[in-house]
Amino acid sequence: MENSSFNKDFTAISLIRFALPSIITMVFISLYSVVDGMFISRFVSELALSSQNMFYPILSILYGISIMLGTGSSALIAIKMGEGKFERARELFTFIVCITTLIGILFGVLGLIFLDDILILLGTSNIQFEFAKSYAEGILYFAPMLFLQILFQILLVTASKPNLGLVITLVGGISNMLFDYILMAIFNMGILGSAIATGIGASLATLVAIFYFTSKKTMLYFKSFRFDFIFFIKSCANGSSEMISNVSTAVTTFLFNLIFMEFWAEDGVASIAILSYLQFVFCAIFIGFSIGVAPIISYKHGAKDILNLKKICALSYSFILITSFVVYTLSIFSIDKILEVFTDKGTNVFNIAKSGFYIYALQFLFMGFSIFSSALFTAFGNGLVSAIISISRTFIFLVLCQLTFPHIFNELGIWLSVPFAEFLGLILSIAFFIWGGTRYKYKFI
Repeated sequence: MENSSFNKDFTAISLIRFALPSIITMVFISLYSVVDGMFISRFVSELALSSQNMFYPILSILYGISIMLGTGSSALIAIKMGEGKFERARELFTFIVCITTLIGILFGVLGLIFLDDILILLGTSNIQFEFAKSYAEGILYFAPMLFLQILFQILLVTASKPNLGLVITLVGGISNMLFDYILMAIFNMGILGSAIATGIGASLATLVAIFYFTSKKTMLYFKSFRFDFIFFIKSCANGSSEMISNVSTAVTTFLFNLIFMEFWAEDGVASIAILSYLQFVFCAIFIGFSIGVAPIISYKHGAKDILNLKKICALSYSFILITSFVVYTLSIFSIDKILEVFTDKGTNVFNIAKSGFYIYALQFLFMGFSIFSSALFTAFGNGLVSAIISISRTFIFLVLCQLTFPHIFNELGIWLSVPFAEFLGLILSIAFFIWGGTRYKYKFI
């Protein structure tokens, strides 16, 4: 009875239904990040929005560590559950929650101590500095809660409670938006108000999850544990692709900030910040689906249910293919309205963003296959292949394109670098997909 949610035959409808809460969760997370940016741009200034983006590389590292611990441990815990070792799974679950809390505290403390040096290293200009510092301080004070919110959202799927994961996301997101308005529009707290609103939302979501996991009527719950260094290392290694992906985002955001600053100054940074929000929203669909399906794949792999494993993989890649075309089409037809949420039509920021978007948007045709392929190998416990896909797609290919294309194609090269890197990532992912079909017995074509 404990494993009945995973131990069944999945159809296309039931698979999407199971993954849907995770998809909505990730999209909603991205949307309330968009609301943060909208409030900053409208209630403070476009300069403040560009300043927030200067700190985004550090946020990417925060998200990367928490997603690494969540996805890496989730796969290992789900495999134990598939083997019927539920008590061991609960011990590992409790351990990873405690270690994540400690890492969050350390991250926040070190960030606050070295904040000025970090912002200078990130290339923050003199007129951006105070905005960026105010935002960063607000975020870092809430770092442990931000870590735990992401961890719990992933582990609730492992506990076969994706709907509750959606609930805590709604709690966090609605609280974030509400306090954005209260702190920025009513109390005029500026960009600091945005950071505090984000922290309050994460804290409320985390408290709801903690309350749920204290009940012993659930599949996973808190219980006594011993320090397990080997499990911690395996979790980090298995989730390393997700960490690498986010660290890569930190590096590439840093490079984009420098490049856009060179070509278009602070308005350029504001424009790429807006397009990054849009990318985050559409990317969230693929990430959410991958998070939702990964525990099922881990469970079927642990239970050696090869027939259903093949079926789930076939259905998943079909979903990714169809969604990629839908996402691309939606982005093309909605770009004007999206930009007008952040800035008025005809402004310099609007024109910069619009001028390159139609090339920039080509990435949505390619990224889904790579994101799911990386998550697939994580679900199988093969963090190495997953990491190779992620680091190649989001770092090696992209950085090479960022460093060369602007010199060859000028402004066109800046926009072309992202979709071309994603296309190379697609080719690599297809190669590993073919290789893994025989090794993990999911080959369906």
